[in-house]
Amino acid sequence: MGVIAFLLGFFLRKSVAEARIQSAETAARKIVDEAAREAEARKREAVVEAKDEAFRLKREAEGENREQRAEIQRLERRLVQREENLERRGEVQEKRERLIAQKEQELARAREDVDALRDQQKAELERISGLTADEAREHLLRQVGDEARADAAALIKKIESGAREDADRRAREIIALAVQRVAADHTAEVTVSVVPLPNEEMKGRVIGREGRNIRTLESLTGVDLIIDDTPEAVTLSSFDPVRREIAKLALEKLIADGRIHPARIEEMVEKSQRELEQRIREEGEQAAFEASVHGLHPEELKILGRLKFRHSYGQNLLQHSVEVALLAGLLATYLDADPALARRAGILHDIGKALTHEVDGTHSAIGVDLCRRYHEPPEVINAIEYHHGDAEATCVEAILVAAADAISASRPGARKETIEMYIKRLESLERLATSFPGVEKAYAIQAGREIRVLVKPQEIDDLTAQALARDLAKKIEADLEYPGQIKVTVLRETRAIEYAR
Repeated sequence: MGVIAFLLGFFLRKSVAEARIQSAETAARKIVDEAAREAEARKREAVVEAKDEAFRLKREAEGENREQRAEIQRLERRLVQREENLERRGEVQEKRERLIAQKEQELARAREDVDALRDQQKAELERISGLTADEAREHLLRQVGDEARADAAALIKKIESGAREDADRRAREIIALAVQRVAADHTAEVTVSVVPLPNEEMKGRVIGREGRNIRTLESLTGVDLIIDDTPEAVTLSSFDPVRREIAKLALEKLIADGRIHPARIEEMVEKSQRELEQRIREEGEQAAFEASVHGLHPEELKILGRLKFRHSYGQNLLQHSVEVALLAGLLATYLDADPALARRAGILHDIGKALTHEVDGTHSAIGVDLCRRYHEPPEVINAIEYHHGDAEATCVEAILVAAADAISASRPGARKETIEMYIKRLESLERLATSFPGVEKAYAIQAGREIRVLVKPQEIDDLTAQALARDLAKKIEADLEYPGQIKVTVLRETRAIEYAR
């Protein structure tokens, strides 16, 4: 029984296995058939897409070909048109050459006629005067020699007179320079300082017993203290702005402290001097930072900071130096020059004005000596010399610094000059220019730093225009008062106008 059961189980498992194998084969065949159908479908889709892509590329190529053909046609039309224009220009040129040749022939005939007429007139003159050409020439030379000697004598007298005038003018300039060194600031608000007092009783304490306090303060600072009837105020007067600032700081400290006696005054003056030196150094560093100038010597920064207390026509010289540096750097950027070098020269161009009270010489000469002492580049030294005409410019940065200096000084509101005085100065300049014969119009520009004169070309030739510019410059120097220098430009133009009808 066990064997039968085993056999039955074996055959049963075998039949089940065979059935499973058969079903797996059937599923496999079905999968293979489906894969084949799917591959066929994908193949057909790829073929269709390839045909579509080929059709699209063909259309694009045809479009490009059409555009190229159109462009070629346009170029051909332009070439044809250009050839026609060249042919027309050639015809015009030929006509012009024929006309020039005809004019030259006529001119040659006219010259021959003039030569013949000159010979005829010469013979007639010799007959009338009874002199040969050589005799007439000798007589004329003698007459011209006499006139030339007379003109030479007049010219010598004129030159001597002009030399005396120039000497007087130069003497006035030297005197003005000396006055400027002693009293460089021309407005009251930059030559005096006012210190407010808390009460009238403080005035007596400032004066001290028998005036000892005020004498001590004046002797230590070199500043005049003016105590008048002005209520609750003391006026400090000095042409040295640094000393005036020291006195102001010391007096303010003494008033705040309340203890005013000679020893305390000396202590406060020394303390104020140290504070002002620190402030001057900080002002110089701040100015160099604002102007983007680096690497200045500490002594240069200290001297530069002193310009904070100097003014010219009410314009603060330290702020003016910063403006010049920034303007020169900006101009150098536009002209492909060296902006850093231009800014350095700009901020140092007036550094000599900080020492004009202490050192002999003009501020430009003092500035040159300072910059040489601290090994500044030659371009910086040349800019300092050039901006007031003491030397010729050897680099473009020097010219840019001079231009920036003129812009900063002449901009509206930079310096204190009333509009009435400004307009009057420009009108006087234009009136003086139009007083010369042959001048048609004159225009003062650049805030009065340049005068442009338009002359009548039929009356003034090129050589006379040069003489007119020189004479006008001399006349301006003699008759007008002005800061800096004035450029005289004489313009002469001839126009020939015709109308083709």
